[in-house]
Amino acid sequence: MKKLLLLFLIIFNSLAFAQNTPKESIKYVKITQKKCLKKSGYQIVLKDLVSDSRCPEGLACVWAGEASVIVSVYKDSKLVEDNTIVFSMKNIEENKQWFSKYLPVKQRKIKTVGVFPYPKQGVVVNKKDYYIKIGYIK
Repeated sequence: MKKLLLLFLIIFNSLAFAQNTPKESIKYVKITQKKCLKKSGYQIVLKDLVSDSRCPEGLACVWAGEASVIVSVYKDSKLVEDNTIVFSMKNIEENKQWFSKYLPVKQRKIKTVGVFPYPKQGVVVNKKDYYIKIGYIK
């Protein structure tokens, strides 16, 4: 009986610990309003913040809101496109797909995309301080 109990405990422990998944290593890319036109390949630049109606931290809102930005894409220092991107809960996957077209291959497994800084109650943020932060799996 003791051997059977010991065997059960060994099997249970091996199955319980086998369920742990390895942690993903997430790296981040920050897209700002600065551009370096001497770069080759694709370059993504935050051109302008159109609107930010996200619910500020510290408040309880009925609607989570959204942020809208204009993003410029350059290839070999030439403008490829300007795109207005809306960051909301509805189009997260669509935004990930759009950004992955222009990022290097090693950065295309996008986990998160967002506009920062997040609004806070009573704090006014300058438009020049906004940036896009993309988290990708390394």
